[in-house]
Amino acid sequence: MAIVDPLALSRLQQRLERFDRVGLAQLPTPLEPLPRLSAHLSGPRLWVKREDCTGLGFGGNKLRKLDHVLREAIEQGADTLVSGGVVQSNSQRQVAAAAAKLGLHCHLAVYHGRVEPPTPAYATSGNALLNRLYGATLHAVPWLGDRNQAIERLADESRAQGRRPYVVPYGVSNASGAVGYVSAALEIATQCAALGFAPRAIVHCSGSGGTQAGLAVGAAAVLPETDVVGIDIDAEPERVATDVRRYAHAAADLLDVAFDDARIEVVAGHAGPAYGVVHEATIEALHLAGRLEALVLDPVYSAKGLAGLIALARDGRWSAADDVVFVHTGGAPALFAYESVLGL
Repeated sequence: MAIVDPLALSRLQQRLERFDRVGLAQLPTPLEPLPRLSAHLSGPRLWVKREDCTGLGFGGNKLRKLDHVLREAIEQGADTLVSGGVVQSNSQRQVAAAAAKLGLHCHLAVYHGRVEPPTPAYATSGNALLNRLYGATLHAVPWLGDRNQAIERLADESRAQGRRPYVVPYGVSNASGAVGYVSAALEIATQCAALGFAPRAIVHCSGSGGTQAGLAVGAAAVLPETDVVGIDIDAEPERVATDVRRYAHAAADLLDVAFDDARIEVVAGHAGPAYGVVHEATIEALHLAGRLEALVLDPVYSAKGLAGLIALARDGRWSAADDVVFVHTGGAPALFAYESVLGL
């Protein structure tokens, strides 16, 4: 595997500097070795990119996106953030935290019906509790399959009441959010270069598409020999791949960099029966991360992402000498809403 090209790092850094950040996330996030999990799997050498350590409101990958997306909200003079997600949405929690920090009102469309509550605590604990703590106004709406329709309707209602809302899309996934995740690829490349290697792969959970889109565009620019592997956690791999392609090309256009669809890989088969439903591989990954590395995963996103990585490692995709980076997207508060089904 080739060593990271410093000139490529510098060029991408210059392109990213055109886009101002709000400053919500604490960056760069750490890149840490996972020696005990690596040994348990007999390779590859595993590393974790700690996007759960972005700081504000229990952290998570959406803060990196919000750092870029909310610059437009501030420039437009918005006084309200409007977004949405399921009851235990990590995205909603980070939007609510950002609103609190920026002194904005926050209205969230909370979708009911996409996930069957797995425990009695699901409706009130974890992210749902934090949304209330951060002062968000929650609006219960039925899940009809359209991720953003209810969010747009809430924004229309807010305008009718004289407010100046800014719509944060489901998952904070759009072109600007994907640009945020190009910066994560740049960080990974820079950190790996300092350690003297370029990773064989970057693996993460993929749902709304913006995170994978940014990682793929960034890796194409600075880690051309590194695979970016998205583990579908929505049980909708075709839809996920379509969204990743759309956001990737939009982000590449904003940055004026080349991008090829061949860089997009979405791996199916690790989401379990449905989005938000815990299955045996989820529980195994969650337990292994905790007991071997004291790494806290969530059962909806990061544990399924790691479950996919573990399955690929056991299938022999990488050698024991390869370096593979797992992107921990955060989500620990949701763990408490699933406690009774996790075998703990």
